[in-house]
Amino acid sequence: MQAKTQWVNTQDQQHLYVKTWGSDEKPALVLVHGYPDNQEVWEPVIQELIQDFYIITYDVRGAGQSSNPARIRDYRLAQLSLDLESVVNAVLKDRPFHLAAHDWGSIQSWESVTEAKFKARILSYSTISGPCLDHAAFWMRHQFKQHKGKVFKQLTKSWYIAVFQLPLLAPTIWNFFSPEKWGKVLEKLEHKKNLPLNPHIASDGKHGIGLYRANFLPRLIRPRQRFAICPVQAIVLKRDNFVSPELIDEMPKWVEKFQRVDLDANHWAILSQPELVAEMIRNFAFSQAGN
Repeated sequence: MQAKTQWVNTQDQQHLYVKTWGSDEKPALVLVHGYPDNQEVWEPVIQELIQDFYIITYDVRGAGQSSNPARIRDYRLAQLSLDLESVVNAVLKDRPFHLAAHDWGSIQSWESVTEAKFKARILSYSTISGPCLDHAAFWMRHQFKQHKGKVFKQLTKSWYIAVFQLPLLAPTIWNFFSPEKWGKVLEKLEHKKNLPLNPHIASDGKHGIGLYRANFLPRLIRPRQRFAICPVQAIVLKRDNFVSPELIDEMPKWVEKFQRVDLDANHWAILSQPELVAEMIRNFAFSQAGN
């Protein structure tokens, strides 16, 4: 399985490392990785989808081989959406594409999925363990009035977000993680051995903290009404240690064509159960092809 590589310059002069997989005559599928990963985390899924799609992946800013912005504000959701636009324009020109994303890749992709300019471009969106922050804020406000227990349950899963706001402590933590140590963490979470290692884990973890600092508080304090411009599938991981399945309850309010599928898996299902994740992405994308 061989990828072609290229560099894409963003509108603010960052450099994104991009890979393309498979035949460009197939329907296009963009996969966006989360934190603290880089695009290599998708390779087990790509292996299952390469016969069906022309696949585009990229290291988001601050991850893998892409450049690292110096300012926290350069990690804002609006800029991350412009990054996706730069990548698809460079690789696909004006072709439409399917989109799937995991964790922070999913959070940032919601910014594009709720942007009117992408209405003719994004054919479908499969979101995995990454809600729209605006939708999550509205959900938390409503639940705090009606069911405070659900809010506290999510907060206990999201303790690390508060830690990531600490200027010195948060980046330093990642210095203690070698690829092997992080691999052990994933093995315990996913109950599966010999998962792929991330050789860039210390750097990816350290720089990616900017995603949290630039976006969580502004969106939770001032949420926006964001409606999806394409069909959305939520792949809900029932044993997710970091995202409560209850957050998905908010999505149908913001998505006209919505589908939910449950998977008995933990947060990194794209590594531990790539065949099932690939099947769900494939089936949803193909089901929208004629719409």
